Amino acid sequence: MEAKNKLRMTKQRQVILEELRKVKTHPTADDMYQMLRRKMPKISLGTVYRNLEILSESGMIQKLDVGGTQKRFDADISIHSHVRCIDCGRVGDIDVKPHCNLEAEAQKMTDFEIFRHRLEFTGRCPLCQQMRKTTA
Repeated sequence: MEAKNKLRMTKQRQVILEELRKVKTHPTADDMYQMLRRKMPKISLGTVYRNLEILSESGMIQKLDVGGTQKRFDADISIHSHVRCIDCGRVGDIDVKPHCNLEAEAQKMTDFEIFRHRLEFTGRCPLCQQMRKTTA
């Protein structure tokens, strides 16, 4: 990606990227802020939001707009699917291999130029399943 090559990697962006790569929880900007404050006590929430947006726009991370919840971020930029809990909002990766090339199939059905896709499954995570059983 062209923008990726032009992005200046500041100390803050580098730390954000390193911390995001350590987790598979798809954190929100607020979650990232809490994680980053341990390493950079003076970092502001606005700086975290701004740099996550910049890293996302550059293609270095993914921004996930899942199911009307807060935006979440993922260091894994490969094309992969996600599963979201309808109760608590937890998001995880799910390795689903499509039976066809979805972009090519979609291209046949539209005059849009298709670049990539996102697939999200919804369900209930194990913890929320258990909580429902105990409260029922």
